[in-house]
Amino acid sequence: MGIKDLPLDARPREKLLDRGPQALSDVELLAILLRTGMAGKNVFELSQELLTPGGIAGLLQATAGSLKLVKGLGPAKQAELLAVFEIARRALSQRLQEREAFHTPDAVKQYLQLQLAHKNHEVFAVLFMDSQNRLLAMEELFRGTLSQTSVYPREVVLRALHHQAAAVVLSHNHPSGSVQPSRADEALTQNLKASLALVDVRVLDHIIVGQGQSLSMAEQGLL
Repeated sequence: MGIKDLPLDARPREKLLDRGPQALSDVELLAILLRTGMAGKNVFELSQELLTPGGIAGLLQATAGSLKLVKGLGPAKQAELLAVFEIARRALSQRLQEREAFHTPDAVKQYLQLQLAHKNHEVFAVLFMDSQNRLLAMEELFRGTLSQTSVYPREVVLRALHHQAAAVVLSHNHPSGSVQPSRADEALTQNLKASLALVDVRVLDHIIVGQGQSLSMAEQGLL
């Protein structure tokens, strides 16, 4: 059954306008964006297929390459979805720029999830903060293999000075999915903390990102 086969008050767009977006399921919300399905697969089935691997959180981490693999998802729909994902990233970034980030630590984790969780190689990134813990910039400073990344404290210090940052949040992803910090992660954190302290830059946290989850080393008492 497609959208046009449903009673008017059960169609996602009309339902959203009448009852608000919170009344719609994930499949219905995505169906509004996609609008149509394809031969042999209606829009609800296509929406469910896109959501099945990891739900909304997983879909927000999709890339242009992964969307091209979905049968029935043409260039126009791929572009629309990628635009929505980028809007979500920018909205979270704006929230971190406009208010003290650590009044809303979940927003920091969500932002890093959108930025890093979908990558299939390890990335080390830094959020540079002002004295009010508001986001100045995020930079991906180092890339590695699936198993390790080489991080140079001198480069992190130089970028912190460039942004005139008062504090930083360190982050890296674990493509394997586990967010448990290794001893190497703990040692790196302490090394960077000591190096940044020499220029009066505080390390607020080190967040490890995996598919659908993240871990704060500060919350774990590892900072």
